[in-house]
Amino acid sequence: MSVLLIGGSPSERSRSAALLDVVRQRMARRGTAVESLLIRDLSPQALLLADVTQRTIAAAIDQVARASVLVVATPVYKAAYSGVLKVFLDLLPQTALKGKTVLPLATGGSPHHMLALDYALRPVLQSLAARQILPGVFATDSQVSLTPEGAYLVNEELELRLNDAADNLAAEGLPPRRPHLAIAPTAGFEPIHFSRVRCSV
Repeated sequence: MSVLLIGGSPSERSRSAALLDVVRQRMARRGTAVESLLIRDLSPQALLLADVTQRTIAAAIDQVARASVLVVATPVYKAAYSGVLKVFLDLLPQTALKGKTVLPLATGGSPHHMLALDYALRPVLQSLAARQILPGVFATDSQVSLTPEGAYLVNEELELRLNDAADNLAAEGLPPRRPHLAIAPTAGFEPIHFSRVRCSV
């Protein structure tokens, strides 16, 4: 299983990126391959012009195609996910998430922004044919603190929720195991040579 973490914040350091870091660490402890895609690092002009042939955009779309599961994190602005995330999702093919499991994450100023996960982001992910969208994790700004060094840290309660979500993602994102069908050898009859077969009509 390969996991792609998609950061939808336009800022270099953000609370939503801190949520992704917790999921990344949890997945790494499980020995799961993890890749990252920060939309802010893509060509702004190519994003706005929907130039899917541009090098960074094409590479990002390929990352999405190769991933088994996705973790999408975004800040919530005005009851909606970020504009840079919307622009990128609009560039993806209509079935870009077919067969994939997705975990949405979001941060916002108050619990009232929590509905953006279900009423703004989830419908878009569903429209891209995601196989399964897991229950999202929302964090308020007060649950992600800024250290003197300029890094963001999540509080203990939020970290537990993110770890549970990551474990659920790993369990749900694995391809289903097909039962091994073994046919037991037939006992009680010894092989009969063709020359000994008699046919009556």
